[in-house]
Amino acid sequence: MKRISILLIGAAALSLAGCNDDKAGGNAATGSAQSGPVEKVARPADGDWSQAVAATHEGGFVMGNPDAKVKLVEFGSMTCPHCRDFDENGVPKLIDTYVKTGQVSFEFRNYVRDPYDIAAALIARCNGAKSFFPLTRGLYKDQEDWFMKLQKMPADQQQALQTLPPEKQFAAIADAAGFPAWAAMRGVPSAKSSQCLADQNAINKLVQMNSDATQQYNVPGTPAFVINGELVPDAAAWNTLKPAIDKALQ
Repeated sequence: MKRISILLIGAAALSLAGCNDDKAGGNAATGSAQSGPVEKVARPADGDWSQAVAATHEGGFVMGNPDAKVKLVEFGSMTCPHCRDFDENGVPKLIDTYVKTGQVSFEFRNYVRDPYDIAAALIARCNGAKSFFPLTRGLYKDQEDWFMKLQKMPADQQQALQTLPPEKQFAAIADAAGFPAWAAMRGVPSAKSSQCLADQNAINKLVQMNSDATQQYNVPGTPAFVINGELVPDAAAWNTLKPAIDKALQ
């Protein structure tokens, strides 16, 4: 897995190529990944725990039973193709087999690698817990489309972005990617998107989450997974993560 540093807001446009290519996973320090949601989560009337979603103290969003035996945390980047692949191939199996039944809770924490990543994360988080997972999964599904738009930005426009203050930079990136119209079609009014993209507290929170992830778990790349407070080594895909979940359930 490729070690990734805390982002620089003025970073140049990145390639969509890889977000983890060095397989030397970091050693984890036990942290507070399983501290739980900010508010009490009640069992859904139909028994489907995937319908229970809440914000967490660490800044993520958790789906499922807060008292599940296995508490899984994913550190994911919206611009990472490996994270997109996990969302496509792993998340449906994770939810259907483990989360719905209450055996596993699934928390997603944004790990931002670049300004594009922050803009996408701000959109995904804009409506809070109620739409975080649908928006996140939608952004992964359309990742290649909106990233291509960003890559096609003229060099002078990309240079100009780096001179803007953050509250304007992320709005400009979002416009170039087509995020406001995309989000409006999914229940986030354009006016609200604009507010979220300029929310300095939300931006600071995302950067702080990076710092926390590095300090607590020495996160080596994305996606990275923590089970019950311990980083799972070399588990960047469903076929390597599933055995770790099954072992933790024993």
